[in-house]
Amino acid sequence: MSSSDIFIGETIGTAVLILLGGGVCAAVTLKHSKAHDAGWLAITFGWGFAVLTAAYLAGGVSGAHLNPAVTIGLAIKGATPWSDVPLYLGSQLLGAMIGAVLVWLTYYGQFRAHLTDPATLYSQPSEEGMVDQAAAPKAGPVLGIFSTGPEIRNAVQNVMTEVIATVVLVLAILTQGLNNNGDGLGTLGALITALVVVAIGLSLGGPTGYAINPVRDLGPRIVHALLPLPNRGGSDWGYAWIPVVGPLIGGAIAGGLYNVAFA
Repeated sequence: MSSSDIFIGETIGTAVLILLGGGVCAAVTLKHSKAHDAGWLAITFGWGFAVLTAAYLAGGVSGAHLNPAVTIGLAIKGATPWSDVPLYLGSQLLGAMIGAVLVWLTYYGQFRAHLTDPATLYSQPSEEGMVDQAAAPKAGPVLGIFSTGPEIRNAVQNVMTEVIATVVLVLAILTQGLNNNGDGLGTLGALITALVVVAIGLSLGGPTGYAINPVRDLGPRIVHALLPLPNRGGSDWGYAWIPVVGPLIGGAIAGGLYNVAFA
């Protein structure tokens, strides 16, 4: 597999992953979207289908890692050369940022309407039903479109949640085997992986929003900080290390478990 194959496949594949995954989050979150308030099921299945689409698209080019945790797990397994790991990770981060920008462009009008709505920006209405325009503005709830966040902020629990969920994902990928060319998941593997992502979202996604992919969180979080989004609030950099470190640890553990129990 050439360097250009890795770069093209991982950049485009990860961009599509974030476009469709972040897109369903935008569709559910933003006012004036036809899918507004569609709920958690829509998000979990949307992310599953995003994985399926991206894996089909990139599988024959780069192996469709689309996730540094998967790349690390495959490298520990011995299926990916360590010399290729930096290129995989850099391409995945670039693709994630491109995908996040595409989400913003797709929902540009909804972002502006949502973030300039007084009901979003200011405190709750008073007893007389009037919005207090003098109240301190609140961040519009759009960071969750780009990145994850915990329901209960506890660093140890949050890291462990991401580690456990990522172990499930990466171990499921490693135990499926590679396609006939030895360079990525086969057609059936892409479908199984997508269903595993849905299962993780439904069962393990509640505490942290299941990043299970460092660039899925970091790339869009960087874009959130850079885009001209009015009243967007902070990008929660104090939490940002958890959805990066947790999945990387999980991917490494999964690779080690595979070598001990399945190799």
